[in-house]
Amino acid sequence: MINRERPPGRSKGKSRSRDSPRREGEAPLHANDFLAAAMDKFPGSSPREVVERVAASLDCRPTSKAVARHLDKQDELRHLRKEFLLPRVSELPPSDLSLVDGAQDCVYLSGNSLGLQPRKTGQYLQEELDKWAKTGVHGHTGGSRPWASAENNIEELMANVVGAKREEVALMNGLTVNLHLLMLSFYKPTAVRHKIVLEEMAFPSDHYAAESQVALRGFDPEKSLLLLSPRPGEDTLRTKDILKVLEKEGDSIAVVMLSGVQYYTGQCFDMAAITAAGHRKGCYVGFDCAHAAGNVVLKLHDWGVDFACWCTYKYVNSGAGGLAGAFVHEKHKHTVKPALMGWWGHDLKTRFLMSNEMELQPGVSGFRLSNQPVLLVCPLQASLEVFNMTSMDALRRKSVLLTGYLEYLIQHYYARDPPRPRRPHVRILTPRDPGQRGCQLSLSFSVPIGSVFRELEKRGVVCDLREPSVLRVAPVPLYNSFADVHRFVRTLGAALAAANEEDTCSSHI
Repeated sequence: MINRERPPGRSKGKSRSRDSPRREGEAPLHANDFLAAAMDKFPGSSPREVVERVAASLDCRPTSKAVARHLDKQDELRHLRKEFLLPRVSELPPSDLSLVDGAQDCVYLSGNSLGLQPRKTGQYLQEELDKWAKTGVHGHTGGSRPWASAENNIEELMANVVGAKREEVALMNGLTVNLHLLMLSFYKPTAVRHKIVLEEMAFPSDHYAAESQVALRGFDPEKSLLLLSPRPGEDTLRTKDILKVLEKEGDSIAVVMLSGVQYYTGQCFDMAAITAAGHRKGCYVGFDCAHAAGNVVLKLHDWGVDFACWCTYKYVNSGAGGLAGAFVHEKHKHTVKPALMGWWGHDLKTRFLMSNEMELQPGVSGFRLSNQPVLLVCPLQASLEVFNMTSMDALRRKSVLLTGYLEYLIQHYYARDPPRPRRPHVRILTPRDPGQRGCQLSLSFSVPIGSVFRELEKRGVVCDLREPSVLRVAPVPLYNSFADVHRFVRTLGAALAAANEEDTCSSHI
C-alpha cells in the first residue's frame, strides 16, 4: 500500500514520515549505479523499484522533485530534447499568465496526438524553397534530396524505427489512403472467408476503411466485420481472448486488422502472437501502427506481419498531415500486387521514358501512385535523423521508466481512497504491465473532466481530452523529462482544486 501524502496543489497538513522503500537486510545501492543498471537492463526491475530505491539513496520521498532531477541528470538521452522546439507557456493560447510563468517551457504531453517540431525542420524546408526559387525544374534531380526520389533517401531510417527491411517500407500518402491501397490487395473475400477482425473501439478511420472495403466487395459490414470488445467491466482486450476468437472464427476470417497500440486506452497488442495465430488459420494479418511507430519496439519483418501502415505526425514528429508509411513483408513482393497503379510505382530507372508499359517495382514500392511532396519529406527527415541518434531499444527503456514514474505518482496521489469517498480520484485505463502499453496513460477521472482540462491548459499543460472523462497523457522519451512528469502531477493537483472550487461556486449560484 502506498503511503499517500496530500495531493499536490492543496494545503499541507502535518507532515508524514518518509517512505522506507529499502527492503530489510538489503544493501544500499548508489542511485547512479542503480539507475544505469535499470536503464540498461530494465526487465530485472520495475519502475516502482527504481523510483523507490533512487529515493532511498537520496534520502528523500519517492514523490520528491529531487528524484525527478536525479533521473533526468542520469538520463543518457536527455540531449535529444534539444533537437525539438518546445513551446513556451506564453505562446499557448489557453495559458493564463496570472497563474503560471509564461517564460517557462510548457509541459507537453501530447505526442500521441501531434509530436513536437524537430529543430532542423525549418532549415530543411528553406533549403527546398531556395532550390525551387533558384533552380526551378532542375530540383527534380539536383541537391541533397532530389524531388524525384526524396522520400527514398530516408526510408531506411523509417524502416529502422518499425523493424523492417529498407525494401519493405514506402513513405507515401496519408494513413487511410495507404490502408485502402493495402486492403484492396490483401482483402480478397470469398463466400466462406470474408470477415475482417477489428477492435470495436478502433480509430474511426479504420472502421470507415474496413466498412467501405467490405461494401465495395458486395458484402454486408454487419456480417463481415468481426469486432472485438473487452470483457464486461474491463477496459482492454485480453490477448488470450483475441487468440481464442482467431482460433474459433479463423476459417471465416480473410484479414486481421488491429491497432499496434490502441489510441484510446494506450494498450499495446501482442503483435507477434496475433500474427502467428492468424497465420495458423490462413488469414492475412495487418496492423495500423499510427500509435505504435516511434513509440514501442516493432519488429514487423521478424514477426512476419503481412502489411502495416502508420501516420508519422504523432511519435515520429513529421507535422500535421505528414507523409505516412506503409509496409509489405518481402515474402509477398512477387505475389501480392497493387490493385491500383500509378507511375510512381514504375521502376525509377525507366519511369521517365514514358512508355506506358508498366515496369512495376516489387513489393510495397509498387503501391506508390504519385510523387511525394518534398515539403512533407523535410520535417520527416529532420525527425528520423534524431531517431538515428539512438535506437528504439534505448528509447523504450527510458519510456518504460518515464511512464512508470507517471503511474507511480498518479497512484500515490490519486488512487481511490475508501475513507474519503468524495475525494477526486483517478483510474488508469491503460494496462499496468509495461509490456502491454506504450508511453501513453489514459486517465479516467471521478469528477467531470472538462473543467480540470481547462485548468491544466491555463497552467501550461498540453495533453488530450477524450469525453466523457479521460485524459490521454503521453510522456515521450525523445523529448520529455522526468521533471515534466513531476510538474504535470503537481499541476494536476492545482487544476483539480481550482475545478472543484469552480464547481462549488457554480452550485451556489
